[in-house]
Amino acid sequence: MAINEKYQKLVDYIKGCGKVAVAFSGGVDSTLLLYAAREALGDNVLAVSVASDFVPKWESKEAQDYCMSLRVDYKINNVSMDNIEGFKENPKNRCYMCKKAIFTSILNVAKENGIDTVIEGSCLDDLKDYRPGMQALKDLKIKSPFLEIGLGKVDIRLISNELNLPTALKSSNACLATRIAYGEEITRAKLNMVSDAEDFLRAKGYTTLRVRMHNGLARIEVPVDRFDEILKIREEIADKFKEIGFTYITLDIMGFRSGSMNEAIKGE
Repeated sequence: MAINEKYQKLVDYIKGCGKVAVAFSGGVDSTLLLYAAREALGDNVLAVSVASDFVPKWESKEAQDYCMSLRVDYKINNVSMDNIEGFKENPKNRCYMCKKAIFTSILNVAKENGIDTVIEGSCLDDLKDYRPGMQALKDLKIKSPFLEIGLGKVDIRLISNELNLPTALKSSNACLATRIAYGEEITRAKLNMVSDAEDFLRAKGYTTLRVRMHNGLARIEVPVDRFDEILKIREEIADKFKEIGFTYITLDIMGFRSGSMNEAIKGE
């Protein structure tokens, strides 16, 4: 199926949803979803983002700016990790707890604005990894248009590029809690350490990256083809990371990969 046909299929699906609230993070997937919803439904669209300790502040700002440029009604809802029972203990089903809390709050905002349907940007690739949060979406009856019509990450990026969306080449991101090893307590201090470390590397030009935390150790993931570059500034990185609070700093020789924390629990 041609790219324009896939996009039209997406628009047609959303038209059938009536008035919708779009769970909007500002990432590649949700940006295309919001754009398509705006085209499909005009003013019958509300974008809802979540502000929390585990959402990078720069990401929230980008999301807000994009909604303003698209002239879409936009709401920000605060979700505190203090109110998510069991979240701080960081169990293997942490993602379920988090997704359920976030999407319950988005549903509440939607209903307050006279909207019954919430849509979000999970796609076919999300079914390939350990993602307990997908069950929370099913439990809450959240609609996932990309899944419903069979779109994957490649499709989403190709369509985004055709539409000249600002996120077409944007690196994938995930909540900061995914940077902390399962079983290790999640605290605001740790989330801030990870955020500060990634902001430092991002300012150095590394847009595709993760800084994973294992107690006092920072495990840096960047694409393998950038190893030579990052090693040239290793002393600067070490000094900054120790200033942030890390005791040890490592470079993961396997390079960047989404969901690498899940490697420790696969097969269990």
